[in-house]
Amino acid sequence: MHNQTQPLIHELSSQKGIFAVAFKEVATGKDLLINEKEVFHAASTMKTPVMIEVFRQAARKKFSLNDSITLKNEFRSIVDSSSYSLDSTDDSEFELYKHIGEKRSIHDLVYQMIIASSNFATNLIIEKVGAKNVTETMRHYGAKDIQVLRGVEDQKAYDKGLNNTTTAYDLMLIFEKISKGKAVNRKASKAMIDILLDQKFNTIIPAQLPKDVKVAHKTGFITGIHHDSGIVFLPDGRKYVLVLLSKNVEDEAATIKAMANVSGMIYQSMISSKRKKI
Repeated sequence: MHNQTQPLIHELSSQKGIFAVAFKEVATGKDLLINEKEVFHAASTMKTPVMIEVFRQAARKKFSLNDSITLKNEFRSIVDSSSYSLDSTDDSEFELYKHIGEKRSIHDLVYQMIIASSNFATNLIIEKVGAKNVTETMRHYGAKDIQVLRGVEDQKAYDKGLNNTTTAYDLMLIFEKISKGKAVNRKASKAMIDILLDQKFNTIIPAQLPKDVKVAHKTGFITGIHHDSGIVFLPDGRKYVLVLLSKNVEDEAATIKAMANVSGMIYQSMISSKRKKI
């Protein structure tokens, strides 16, 4: 796999921006790392660590995933505790906004947080489990650079540079744990994979892969930033973790295509390596 590094760098260097790649074959531990320790704004990739923390607290009986949360569009800035609300037109999921005052289960909110990247669900869940607890759990898992400080659209925090951050390496670590059944426990890891498999945004890692290749993943998009991170399940039973991060992007469509190309190149390398063994 290491002889694939230059073609991947060449593909990404065709676009303006800063990129990171972290790949690991789960069974063998073989990896490929490019700018893996570069710090990026996490965007919505931070929702995977939040999901892990939900399952961790549920496993410790702090609550049940069937417990309900009332939908309220009012949150507190981490800067001064002032109130702010989310704009449904800036969210990738807007149905929840039609049901303010109603209740939804924690599991349903986590599901929407992951598959539709609902910012509303994310903020409600972070309010429930605590951003600091998410970061502490990441440290426990060996992810030293994932920082979950806050929910989404806290403008005062953003203006002060208080953002959620990650590296490709750390996201690779936590997806590896999920893939091995070591995120919380085997049952929780399986439940998280089932949610991640229903991801609605499939323009990067899965885009150039055959339909019978399953991808359990979480994306992250904001202006100038496009990320994807997850687990690829090959039909022969092998699996690998892949994280693709970008920032300072200018041509968003071309960047997404280049990142999808990288995913396709890695997949083809995995398939060809299997053929060589036969």
